[in-house]
Amino acid sequence: MILILKSTATRDDISDLKSRFEGRGLRPVIMEGAEKVAVGIIGETRSHLPADQIQALPYVEAIRRVSDPYKLANRVFHPEDTVVNAGGAKVGGGHFALMAGPCSIESREQIIEVAQAVKAAGATMLRGGAFKPRTSPYDFQGLRDEGLKLMLEAKRETGLPIVTEIMSIDHLALFEDVDMIQVGARSMQNFEMLKELGKTKKPILLKRGMCATIKEFLMAAEYIMASGNDQIVLCERGIRTYETATRNTLDLSCIPVLHERTHLPVVIDPSHATGVARYVPSMAAAAAAAGADGLMIEVHNNPAAALCDGPQSLTPDVFADVVRTVKTIRNAIRMKDAPKPISVETVIRACAS
Repeated sequence: MILILKSTATRDDISDLKSRFEGRGLRPVIMEGAEKVAVGIIGETRSHLPADQIQALPYVEAIRRVSDPYKLANRVFHPEDTVVNAGGAKVGGGHFALMAGPCSIESREQIIEVAQAVKAAGATMLRGGAFKPRTSPYDFQGLRDEGLKLMLEAKRETGLPIVTEIMSIDHLALFEDVDMIQVGARSMQNFEMLKELGKTKKPILLKRGMCATIKEFLMAAEYIMASGNDQIVLCERGIRTYETATRNTLDLSCIPVLHERTHLPVVIDPSHATGVARYVPSMAAAAAAAGADGLMIEVHNNPAAALCDGPQSLTPDVFADVVRTVKTIRNAIRMKDAPKPISVETVIRACAS
């Protein structure tokens, strides 16, 4: 529900509204425009907030219901882009993230060498897997807590903030020094995990499930936000279709759709989406042209010998080429063609019509 207040509404009127909502267990979101104020209400409003009682208040001009089930993630309730800060690396609101590193941490030498190489090429964050979800129980499952220690050592060596995947909420204590926690595609609808991660206040990289709709993707983000954490980056990593030429089907159309529907930043993982290293550069370039807020790319110093996802991993030299191409594309389209966040006035006009 969104309330449009009259232009004569005072600060005391807004405080009165907030008290009324909070007293009913609802969460008010104040959106101030140049001339009027809109108030979004988060929670079960149909049973807890009779519209006729609110409409009777002298400072309320109009009431409009919001049909989308996701509220906190909805751009209508938060017109400006969210900027996520992970250890000094910013994502969203014009800040472009380049997350790069190996699919799996294999040794100290490997992760340090790759970390130094991707930083030199322009990466803003180091990605790497310590706990690895694998389709086969016989495949390499990662170095687990030892892998986390090696990744933190690479962070100290290079200064790059790190992002790595959590497999179980029981491991959360091990992630205290991790800058951004990744929720993998298989865990996107692990709702108990999402609720617990919402209590951490730590930046979360939420990957889209392989069969998830955009609505389901945003509802997963809503679970985290409902527990108090709004530092979320959405990651498209390809969805499952009937096509077999690539590992998954990269849904680049999700970039403008998500930018329209949510204020959360959107990054693209062309490595998992295609599963083929030679396709990654063109898909990374296409994502940048489509307005993505960042890229997550797998880079290995010896892909042929990688213990995990070698066929989709770039060498450091190829990654450096990708970075140069992406920067050229972003400079060509910067701001002029980039999707712009909607203003509070736009929200008010839409709700009042």
